[in-house]
Amino acid sequence: MAKMTSIKMKHLLEDELKNPDYRIVYKRDDDAVRIEWKESKEGMTVSLPNLIAKYNERGMEAVDEIVEHVHEALKIMNQTQHLKGMEKQIFPVLRSPSFPTKTKAGKKLIFKDHTAETRVFYALDLGKSYRLIDEELLGEEEWTKERLDEIAAFNIRSLSYQPKVDQVAGNDFYFLATQDGYDASRILNEAFLEEMLANAKGELTVAVPHQDVLILGDIQNKTGYDILAQMTMKFFADGRIPITSLPFVYENKKLEPVFILAKNRPEKN
Repeated sequence: MAKMTSIKMKHLLEDELKNPDYRIVYKRDDDAVRIEWKESKEGMTVSLPNLIAKYNERGMEAVDEIVEHVHEALKIMNQTQHLKGMEKQIFPVLRSPSFPTKTKAGKKLIFKDHTAETRVFYALDLGKSYRLIDEELLGEEEWTKERLDEIAAFNIRSLSYQPKVDQVAGNDFYFLATQDGYDASRILNEAFLEEMLANAKGELTVAVPHQDVLILGDIQNKTGYDILAQMTMKFFADGRIPITSLPFVYENKKLEPVFILAKNRPEKN
């Protein structure tokens, strides 16, 4: 198989995403392709290196998957949504502080600060895709940000919480990866974190390397911190929507980001 390059992948995506109403732009600086509606300029960006890595593992299946996701996401963007009657479909989503706070069309997204490494945005779940909630949509319903936050917080608590556990070198690691789009968001459930803390034998760490995983570590020896650092970095590099490669220590109902030093206990940021 000939080596797949960014330019070849760009051309492949252009062929697979043919639509007279789409505008496809190659973002050279980010090594990415942005696909958007010509009229509204709303759309999404696809990282070429990430897609190439998946293509090398799974072939055209990976490309077909992202093409379907793009079509579905753009279709949703071109429809009119309402919050009333959809209360059970509103969830918080975690993003990095560098995540844009406006849509390409200039609409201000609703968000709140969470930690130095994370922010909370709000999503209207539409099945195969979702829409981030902006001020215009919130205003149309005459809702306050506080009401939106309360609804989202209630819904995240209603999801399943059955982590898989893996013991490595005397440390327990718990993984939530249901692929429902809100795995990282479960970090916002304080009752769940308090329960995990109460049952921890050592120090409880929490990591949200990307949107689709929440990693909790019951760290009981120094080796555990090294394992946690390597694990978090690997998940961060592989994630479709990366958040942060820094894990947190959870104590006193607070999340403190930490830098993990090799063969040592972490230093708090």
